[in-house]
Amino acid sequence: MDFFKEALNVQSQMVTDRRWLHQNAEIGMQLPKTTEYVKKRLVEMGYEPTDVCESGVSATVGKGGGKVILLRADMDALPVLEESGESFSATNGNMHACGHDMHTAILLGVAKMLKEWENEIEGVVKLMFQPAEEVFLGAKAMIKGGVLENPKVDAALALHVGGMLKNGEITLHPGVAMSSCNGFKIKITGKGAHGAMPETGIDPINVGVHIVQSLQVIPSRETSLAAGALVTIGAFNAGAAPNVIPNTAELLGTMRTFNEPIREETLERVKTIAHDTAKMFRAESEFEVLSDVPCMINDEGLAATIKQYILDMPGLPDEILEGEPLSGSEDFACVGKHVPAVMFWLGASADEQEKIFPPHHPKALYNESCMPIGAASLAGSAIRWLRENK
Repeated sequence: MDFFKEALNVQSQMVTDRRWLHQNAEIGMQLPKTTEYVKKRLVEMGYEPTDVCESGVSATVGKGGGKVILLRADMDALPVLEESGESFSATNGNMHACGHDMHTAILLGVAKMLKEWENEIEGVVKLMFQPAEEVFLGAKAMIKGGVLENPKVDAALALHVGGMLKNGEITLHPGVAMSSCNGFKIKITGKGAHGAMPETGIDPINVGVHIVQSLQVIPSRETSLAAGALVTIGAFNAGAAPNVIPNTAELLGTMRTFNEPIREETLERVKTIAHDTAKMFRAESEFEVLSDVPCMINDEGLAATIKQYILDMPGLPDEILEGEPLSGSEDFACVGKHVPAVMFWLGASADEQEKIFPPHHPKALYNESCMPIGAASLAGSAIRWLRENK
């Protein structure tokens, strides 16, 4: 079966789907237009899609009676005002600046291909269309909603397009492929006072400054270069007047690592440093975890298998690069905590160098010509894996 040739046959529809999704970008867990469109397209193909959680959709295809492999696409955009110049740019203040519209359109193309070959699928392919990847809520919500059950999933596969990766190129890093992410908020409560009488108050800004400085001890003195952890404070909010010591201050930060045991230890250290520093200055602190995503770990056995499947398919790249682990994070990692999972990267860079921008940039562009490669990779890998693991 020539999967790439079949993927070329659905290219025009994938482009149509992608451009509609791009122009109607939605964010977070509230994706009413997006999910309505996806379900409508699935019904047109003969599927019976089900709602798994808010804005989360799944569908299955295959003869059943065998193993189950899940293919995932994320559907949410970012609150970014688009400046890409595309004729189908979003104008609602949101933007698909990370390529999730491409992921969804590719999986819809895969759905079309698989439905036509349903009698040849020796098992079940489960399609997972998830919301809220950018805020790390969607995968957990769908897992809680039962996406990995009924039928029970045995393996999972996803792709991510890369706007700075050479168009059509594929990279697949076995093992730890992307970092964990723990977003956090530290609220410091002091005692407000007149700026001219600091002795009558407890300055939460002073406490916050000491917390920020102390947190830098974690990567520089408490973790090895190899194990490494990164702690960044991205927001420090306090006060509104030059002569008033505020009552509270708030720090927002992120912690990332490629090492799961280090992740747990480091998060506890961030919490302890915040609490003890505040106490030292007679203030109080509250610690809140805003996001909790593990490292994206590509199962090494499954990664080797998928790599070989892709290399064996005519029309697809004859070389797959391993690349380096990425400091970005992905909530598909939550799926990987339950079943063997693999995520690979598909190059989607613009044809002209001056039009290449990093993800999440308001001018980010993604090359639609890579979509058949992605669709063939997913569809072909799913069918072959089910055949070889029946």
